[in-house]
Parts: sequence; C-alpha cells; structure tokens
Amino acid sequence: MISQSPTLIWIKWLNMFLVPRVMFRISASLIFFLFNIMSAEKIPTIFIFGDSIVDVGNNNYINTLAKAMFPNGIDFCKNCLSGRFTNGRTVIDILEQRLGAKDFRPPYLAPNTTGDVVLRGVNYASSGSGILNDTGLIWGGRISLDEQISNFKETKARIVSIIGRRETKRLLKHQSLFIVVTGSNDFFLGKEMIFDGSFLSSKFESQLRKLYYLEARKIIVTNIPRFGCTPFERDKNPNAKGCIASFNEDISSYNKRLKRLLMDLTANLTASTFVYADIHAMFKDILQNYRSYGFENSDDACCHKVGVHGGLLPCFSLSKICSNRTKYVFWDAFHLTETSNVIVASHMMDGGPKFMSPMNIRQLMYSSTVHPDD
Repeated sequence: MISQSPTLIWIKWLNMFLVPRVMFRISASLIFFLFNIMSAEKIPTIFIFGDSIVDVGNNNYINTLAKAMFPNGIDFCKNCLSGRFTNGRTVIDILEQRLGAKDFRPPYLAPNTTGDVVLRGVNYASSGSGILNDTGLIWGGRISLDEQISNFKETKARIVSIIGRRETKRLLKHQSLFIVVTGSNDFFLGKEMIFDGSFLSSKFESQLRKLYYLEARKIIVTNIPRFGCTPFERDKNPNAKGCIASFNEDISSYNKRLKRLLMDLTANLTASTFVYADIHAMFKDILQNYRSYGFENSDDACCHKVGVHGGLLPCFSLSKICSNRTKYVFWDAFHLTETSNVIVASHMMDGGPKFMSPMNIRQLMYSSTVHPDD
C-alpha cells in the first residue's frame, strides 16, 4: 500500500480544520502552490538522461564495449560494478545527495527498478550514446537519447498506474527535476555526421520538446565540456601544446546555439524553465585554477595505460592508477575524478550566472508557478 503524498495530507488537513471555520474551500491548485513554498527542501523526483558522464549502470545490462569495468568505481563500492565512469560518485550522485537523497536514482534497466521505486526518479543515461541515433556505433550497444525518452514515457505510464493521472501530472510538473547531459559523443564519435551545429541543435530541440509534452517542466541541460583539453585529445594531437583550440572552438559554437535554444524554449513553452548549465565554463575554471582547488595534476589521466597523458586507452583492468586520486582533475582519458565532480555539482547547485542561467538548481527548486492547465 502506498502512503499518501504530503500534498494530499495537507489538502485533507485544510478541509478538516479550516473549511468548517472559514466556510470556504481552497482550490487544489492553490494548496499545491502553498505546499511547494512550505516544503522547498522536499527531495525532488529526479529523471536523468545522457551519456557516460551520468550513466550509473544501464550499460551493464546491454551488449556493449562501453562498460565501466574495474577499476572504475574503485572508491564507490568494494567488489561491485558501479557502472560509473569515474573513481567514485558522478556529478548526478553528488547532486542527489545535496538535494537530500539517501540513495541514488537507479538505472532504468536494473531489475529492481520496479514498483514505488520509480516515484523517486530513474536514471536513463547510457555510455556511448548521443543526440543522434547513430552516435556511438563503435561501442556496439547503447541507448540513444530518443530511446531514453521512450523509456521515460514507459516509466510515466507506470507512475500513472500507481498514483493516478492527476497526481502524476502534478508530480512531474511541480516536484520533479529533469537533467539532460548529452552531446559530447556526437562530437567525439559522430563528428563526421555533423555538418554544422544547427543540425545537432535542431534534433536536440525536438527531443527536449518531447520531454515537455511528457509533462517535464523543470529541465536542466548541460552544454558540452571543454573536451579539447582531455588527455585523449592531447595524446591524439602530440604536437599541440596544451588544449586543442580548434576542437574547443567547434564546441563553443554549438554551446552558444544551445543557450539561445533553451532561452527560446522557456519563452515559448508554457510554464517551462530550461536551465543552461555551463559545464564548459566550469571545466575551464577548474583547469585554469586547478591549484587553487587543491589539485596537483590537470593534464594526465589518473587511470592510465598508454599515451604521454594516459589518454589513448580507456580505463580497464590492466591500467595503472595514481596513488592520490583527489589530486587529479581527470580520472581517465575523458572523465573527471570524483573530486572534480564535487566542484561541478557545487556550481550546478549554487552557482551564479557565470555557470547557471537563468538560475541554479537550488533556485529552480524554490521556483513555483501555477498555471490554469496544471
């Protein structure tokens, strides 16, 4: 039996004690609005979409080369496959804890992601995936963003079967966060298919609109990080000094287009807020000020095997691991260490307009607008 939501408890309490005395009935929408203000610290339902930056194990359940095998997750758990491409927690894991969660949102494909579990949120992210369906073919199996959104549609139907259509609508519109972290692999693994950034952003726009029509209203979208500075790109271009400028320029052009897109979607889709999370700027800030953040190495992969910077092979069982992982910005050829992820999560949670536009996640959680169709 499912416990009643706090919103319903408030409605019953108001009807029992206030209505007889004041002789009027407060509308459900107003009660819901008041409840959101009074329970701003309530742990939101969180749905995550994206690639290996936020994958927490979906790829463990499909036939793919893009699996986070040991020593990935070495600081996350003992003798288990964390499914995470980092030594410890992902940015999403850290954000969930900052929002008050005691456990992490489960991968969609995990066999125990059933029943009431989905009411707290689900992680659909898949390593190797991208905005384009053909991105990541080199890895074999992966769950494209289109498929991830279809999986969310199935989850929504399950939620309706548990709490009903009306409460599902309110849960998704008012008490849920949708976090989308994708696009990197489209540049890394499918760049030959991208003739210009408008092609990619146009496809992405249609996918974000699909989420909106599935009742998503508070949507955080990250841009593409400064991947021209990764150990992989540096080892692939040994004659270049420092970051690969041309690669970062292509990404910056796409990111500018993405920011304008999110502003337009917020303006044109009723009651929506699309937040632009500038992890490209966060990444740049970490690399330029790495010593101030307590790092000693901003160039090399902690988990490494081949390459001057350890960037020519993914982290796998034969890789060597640095002795002090908290002193490295990069975990492997592409991904950040948990220590770096903590910094990124802090910026996403409480950062100013330099990193989060038009608001950060904490501010987004406090925002609440009631519309007639809600």
